[in-house]
Amino acid sequence: MSFTVAIVGRPNVGKSTLFNRLVGKKLALVDDTPGVTRDRRPGDAKLVDLRFRIIDTAGLEEADPETLEGRMRAQTEMAIDEADLSLFVVDAKMGLTPVDQTLAEMLRRRGKPVVLVANKSEARGSDGGFYDAYTLGLGEPVPISAEHGQGMIDLRDAIVEAIGPERAFGDDEDDVAVTDVDVSAAEIEGGEDEEIEPLYDETKPLRVAIVGRPNAGKSTLINRFLGEDRLLTGPEAGITRDSISVEWEWRGRMIKMFDTAGMRRKARVQEKLEKLSVADTLRAIRFAETVVIVFDATIPFEKQDLQIVDLVLREGRAAVLAFNKWDLVEEPQAVLADLREKTERLLPQARGIRAVPISGQTGYSLDKLMQNIVDTDKVWNKRISTAKLNRWLEAQQVQHPPPAVSGRRIRLKYMTQVKARPPAFMISCTRSDALPESYVRYLINGLRADFQMPGVPIRIHFKAAENPYENRRKKR
Repeated sequence: MSFTVAIVGRPNVGKSTLFNRLVGKKLALVDDTPGVTRDRRPGDAKLVDLRFRIIDTAGLEEADPETLEGRMRAQTEMAIDEADLSLFVVDAKMGLTPVDQTLAEMLRRRGKPVVLVANKSEARGSDGGFYDAYTLGLGEPVPISAEHGQGMIDLRDAIVEAIGPERAFGDDEDDVAVTDVDVSAAEIEGGEDEEIEPLYDETKPLRVAIVGRPNAGKSTLINRFLGEDRLLTGPEAGITRDSISVEWEWRGRMIKMFDTAGMRRKARVQEKLEKLSVADTLRAIRFAETVVIVFDATIPFEKQDLQIVDLVLREGRAAVLAFNKWDLVEEPQAVLADLREKTERLLPQARGIRAVPISGQTGYSLDKLMQNIVDTDKVWNKRISTAKLNRWLEAQQVQHPPPAVSGRRIRLKYMTQVKARPPAFMISCTRSDALPESYVRYLINGLRADFQMPGVPIRIHFKAAENPYENRRKKR
């Protein structure tokens, strides 16, 4: 991108609505409640012929640095320092407030280009607020409606004038449109040779989502990975609302990591805003490849923890457990043995799932966690040749034949892997509808053990074998 733009302003002036308008997607949560946005969210913006990086920020308020609002303000100030230009959004409908005057003074002190944006200018009675914006001393305001897309041409011209044509239309060679495609869902077998098992690509970027209950330490964990206070953290539960993506490198490999809102029990989620946050978390899980479920090691295996793991596995994602706050555990060896026993007993659907004790606060064992993430992703992408699968299927039937149903034996004839991410197999058999669930579990556990596929969801589909004589008329 040629330059970076930060959207700033007091709460509830329409910053996130403008952000969604410029990126062309509903990435940021939008609600009538003031202060919805808390973390700064980056995105790739398109405005007519301009391409640039944009940052959505929290509403700026006067607050003590130790409070949640004060920490939100610090995040916004970091975004302003990082950006080349700021879009200062005011509410033309409500008019100016003392907070707007304070923010205008702060932006002037920064000495960077500022475009004054009068949002909600389509509303009746907004003319007074629009003309009041001149008193801020930041030049002529640009009247727009982020909700309805009005005034975007004028906004584009104002940005070009503020930052200069050379910078605005700089190097655009990296501006390639990227769509959020769930590769795992779209990937199909492309007629490749089944006998060749493709090698794992160690250089491919990896998408990782961090999920868990509120206050489990997800944002603190990501900040420790990045080595900076990129995400808002604190003792309050439920700070994170939007799913924020950050990028960094681990051993030369690009990692795109998603911080998500804490997921409480469904019965407790009543407010509209929390429902939007949970929906955003579910989208992050579907878009990710590997999901790290963060447990609080001091109170692990709550019912909600198990439900989150089950949700991730049902979505078909590779899962890794992270027992956070390990620095608060008093007897590590005894607790670790207990956690291993409970993992095997309470998560039978993910037998062999990798679990790592960590501390996001101190950085303990984070490198080991990343190695387990990569190892799990390798298993999630694994493909097995058809020849190996059929030899294995024959051996399984010899060792433990399928049960007879109503006096008739079920025969498993042929097996092949139809896709990876997660591994899915198809078995051609007779009377597929009569095969008991216990035998399916036997096959899945055998695949895990014999082909080293621990901890990832494995799916087996059964297809009824075709009868070549079914459509032939009986001879008299």
